[in-house]
Amino acid sequence: MTKKKKKIYKKKGNVVRDLTKNIFKVLNEDSTKTYNYKQVAAKLKINDTDGKNQIIQKLAELTADKKIKETDRGKFQVNIDKKYAIGTLDITSTGNGYFISDDFEDDIFIPNSNLGKGLHQDTVKAYVYKKRSGKKMEADVVEILKRAKTDFVGVLQKNKDKNFGFVIPDNNKMYADIFVSENKMNGAEDGDKVQATILDWPKNSKNPFGKISTVLGKPGDHNTEMHSILLEYDLPYEFEPEIEKEAENLSLEITKEEISKRRDMRKDLTFTIDPKDAKDFDDALSFTKLENGNYEIGIHIADVSHYLEPKTILDDEAYKRATSVYLVDRVVPMLPEMLSNGVCSLRPNEEKLTFSAVFEINEKAQIIGEWFGRTVTYSDQRFAYEEAQAIIENCTLSDDIQPYEMPVDTSITDKEYTVTPAIVEATLKLDELAKILRKKRMKQGAISFDRVEVKFDLDEEANPVGVFFKESKDANKLIEEFMLLANRKVAEFVGFSKGKATNKTFIYRVHDEPDDEKLASLQNMVRKFGYSINTDTKETTSDSLNKLLSDVHGKAESNMIETLTIRTMSKAVYTTQNIGHYGLAFDYYSHFTSPIRRYPDVMTHRLLQHYLDGGDTPKADKYEEKCKHSSNREELASKAERSSIKYMQIKYMQDHKDEVFQGVITGVTEWGIYVEISSNKCEGMVKIRDIKSDYYVYDEKQYAVIGKSSKKMYQLGDEVKVKVKNTDLERKHLDFNLIED
Repeated sequence: MTKKKKKIYKKKGNVVRDLTKNIFKVLNEDSTKTYNYKQVAAKLKINDTDGKNQIIQKLAELTADKKIKETDRGKFQVNIDKKYAIGTLDITSTGNGYFISDDFEDDIFIPNSNLGKGLHQDTVKAYVYKKRSGKKMEADVVEILKRAKTDFVGVLQKNKDKNFGFVIPDNNKMYADIFVSENKMNGAEDGDKVQATILDWPKNSKNPFGKISTVLGKPGDHNTEMHSILLEYDLPYEFEPEIEKEAENLSLEITKEEISKRRDMRKDLTFTIDPKDAKDFDDALSFTKLENGNYEIGIHIADVSHYLEPKTILDDEAYKRATSVYLVDRVVPMLPEMLSNGVCSLRPNEEKLTFSAVFEINEKAQIIGEWFGRTVTYSDQRFAYEEAQAIIENCTLSDDIQPYEMPVDTSITDKEYTVTPAIVEATLKLDELAKILRKKRMKQGAISFDRVEVKFDLDEEANPVGVFFKESKDANKLIEEFMLLANRKVAEFVGFSKGKATNKTFIYRVHDEPDDEKLASLQNMVRKFGYSINTDTKETTSDSLNKLLSDVHGKAESNMIETLTIRTMSKAVYTTQNIGHYGLAFDYYSHFTSPIRRYPDVMTHRLLQHYLDGGDTPKADKYEEKCKHSSNREELASKAERSSIKYMQIKYMQDHKDEVFQGVITGVTEWGIYVEISSNKCEGMVKIRDIKSDYYVYDEKQYAVIGKSSKKMYQLGDEVKVKVKNTDLERKHLDFNLIED
């Protein structure tokens, strides 16, 4: 069977994705052949003038960099003589690595002995060559151009004489322990969890030399482990005093002069809907019935950019952090509390400075008119999602809408209170319109990831005493749809005018199409459970992925298949180069609605106001650099959040070692099977050597391990029973024993 090629999808007027890599794919098909730009364009199925011009420009760049050569005027060939390339390292948990470079179609294997002291994600120069034994390529790192990180969290192990020690990193991709001399231990004791900074790596030493920069505490202590998670991903857990002081010195007064510069919407019925435990409210909705029968709906966002001025230490710190981080037991905010929970938070019964997207919408949820700009608003009511959901479930739209008595078990105030008929009507109508908007979006090819979130009940010491699942309901989806509407329309307003792209510099949130090879792998996987996906076209792919997610919902294998489907998707990122958002089925999409917790939203606000004021388009380069930084920080924050969940799950399981749990096999490898417990989503491993009934052998094709004598099979998706064997909080690892029939 021939390998399916990845489709090169491109909308008119937009940048061609992965152009360098795709040009190399074409040239490497036959390294002895030459190609002109037309032949390259034909191979990539690009037939518009803009796309061909990008190919011409890229061919010139690659030739200038000697990555390819021009053998004759306008004819290009891969540079066979080129043996050195620049790329990044991807280190595996085994200590070997892969060299990733745009110059090569595939990642190139590097054995540990050839890493040249390169570490995970380092930018390096590598010598690339073919192995004598066959066609496979290998690489040697010859120069480290840029370290991705020099700080690592781990446990200090001192030698017997206590005059030196080694920090054993928690990260399994860090293959070398860090040597620390006695005078660089910063008061750390043997067994302490610390953050170590690499200072040097002598040529003849197998270990880097470093110093202990922070002593975190004893392993297993709750705060020690949470701070360790943050520092492992280079995420701060507190603000420097001068940052806090700068925030406290901000002027909080909303002057008449400032109000006069804005649209005054304080008399419009306005309310927020957020999680029960939320402290920062960065979005609100307003609702007004118009005389023509339509509705004016405002999406009001905290005007963070009014307080966060460029080239201040507050702005520098917000950019450095780029995002708030949500661990299980705490939030590490992007902005100091004075801003995030105070002046910028759209708290009830307070006037606030806001940036708004205001729409006139008819009964069919069609946009009749739109307005964007700075406003001043007043929130009449704060709702938790549960409260808004209670209104949706218990009230109906009618000519005679009655006040709603909010029950105690739903209320965030822990007492009954009355919701006015006007707010009841607004909530019900917004829900009705949101459902129409969602239906339209799904019809256009959006993917519906309504995943169940794992949440923990914590005691006063932040120990997990219970696990529960949080599912998105109508109230959540109501807010989601109007935030999506604002984000989409803001991006369209700047990026699209009179039927074509404007080429104005802007901050887009983009999401590439899924790779064909990953889709094929997902198809093979879900077929084991009796499901299928159709990848013939973009439309059939979206439809069948939605059907798959709907079919598995609530079943034992749902979490596993939802996770695998998400991994099939490309990562959403920030960029100035718009390619649309595949998962949402939007041609234009930005992030406008959460500037309290996302720096790209702050940049979006600034650029939008710049264009509203009639400004020219600024150069994209500096914004693209900020987009890449923000995307990287977002990914680190996501990893930290997942680590904190894994930590809490293992901590929870420590108190349940004597229980037998029902689970589902979520992964199969040659060394063991991974099992996810159905009741709490905790995942652990059953080592093959611990299955005592037979000698089990890994069968890659069947995603299974099979008993050599009994032929008993444990296959991906099988339901099994397990018991906790071992919990390792430091490594965030859980081992199970299989309870065999």
